[in-house]
Amino acid sequence: MIRLLTLLVATMLFAGPAIGAELDGTLKKIKASNTITLGYREDARPFAFVGDDGKPAGYSVDLCTRIAASIGRELGLFNLQTKWVKVTPENRISSVVNGTVDLECGSTTASLTRQEQVDFSLQTFIDGGSLLVTDVSGIRDLTTLAGKKVAVVPGTTTEKALISVLAKRSIKATIVPVKNHAEGVAALDNRTIDAYASDRTLLIGMGRTSKSPEKLSLIEEFFSYEPHGFMLKRGDAAFRLSVNRALASMYRSGEVGPIFEKYFGSMTTAGSMIMGMYLMNGLPE
Repeated sequence: MIRLLTLLVATMLFAGPAIGAELDGTLKKIKASNTITLGYREDARPFAFVGDDGKPAGYSVDLCTRIAASIGRELGLFNLQTKWVKVTPENRISSVVNGTVDLECGSTTASLTRQEQVDFSLQTFIDGGSLLVTDVSGIRDLTTLAGKKVAVVPGTTTEKALISVLAKRSIKATIVPVKNHAEGVAALDNRTIDAYASDRTLLIGMGRTSKSPEKLSLIEEFFSYEPHGFMLKRGDAAFRLSVNRALASMYRSGEVGPIFEKYFGSMTTAGSMIMGMYLMNGLPE
């Protein structure tokens, strides 16, 4: 009898947080289906893209893969299946809202407006809006954008920030909408635009996919603050806690270090600031 009681107590102590209570929401769905559905971008290098093997790859993809493993352990699903679903800038929010994906693993800025529709995880990266320009354009900073064509993906926080800063500085430039980052880089290569606006780290990663990267350059100026997070369904506190528990553990343990180095090691962009972000978001248990 004593041995049985000891076993029961040990089971209660070491069971994951979600096991100790009745499951609801996304965790209940994952448990029932033995599958977690993750959204990824195919053109958001180095955060999310399609690797040489045709599978999702990138910084955000690696983080989400570890989040999925953590949730699998928490739910006692040691053979949890991961389903990857491609999302776009246009449908990424709706895909989370309607449950097509459980977690969006891309390069989405956690804005207050977006939090009217979805919730966000702990911060996963910090970036800022900047410009990738053609060398022949003569663009050195925002003040030299007058009369130039600047491409941006509609509906992004970058578009809103760019339009705002141009208006405040009375700079008249032509805004050219593009569907995604790949189309923006292609427009630079074809010289149909003078500059492409997005998060600086994305510009570095996507600039490397250009046909002639040596003919492109980044301006030094930032015109926005872009804190990244992973989107999940609004109001699902238990699932958000599970996601954050996995991220905080990676930040505290240093497991995130090699992942950062793998995708950003050759970039000098805001390295110390990102390390500070890891420290501040490595919440204790």
